[in-house]
Amino acid sequence: MANTTDNQVRATAKYVRMAPRKVRMVVDQIRNKSVEQALEALQFSTRAAAEPVAKVVRSAVANAENNNNLRAENLVIAAAYVDEGPTLKRIRPRAKGSASRINKRTSHITVIVAPRKEA
Repeated sequence: MANTTDNQVRATAKYVRMAPRKVRMVVDQIRNKSVEQALEALQFSTRAAAEPVAKVVRSAVANAENNNNLRAENLVIAAAYVDEGPTLKRIRPRAKGSASRINKRTSHITVIVAPRKEA
């Protein structure tokens, strides 16, 4: 939740119980969009990862408004990325007493918002 340089504001959700590969598909749709467009796209997305990503976007906007006195309607998503968190390793019993591993992956979602560049 720390601030970055040049009026960029960051928000992070850690240990989200979704595979990073699936969350990246949602994050790729909102990159470089205005906050209003991004939240609208996430609201109507059918993917389960849209909910935690929208939560992080709203958190970044709240951080910008409350900590940096920026206006929400002027913000654009400057960067958004998903890193892999720790993997929970589980066992599934298989035939003849053997076992198969099930990897339950987690994600760290980071969204950085910045004021729109006026041309």
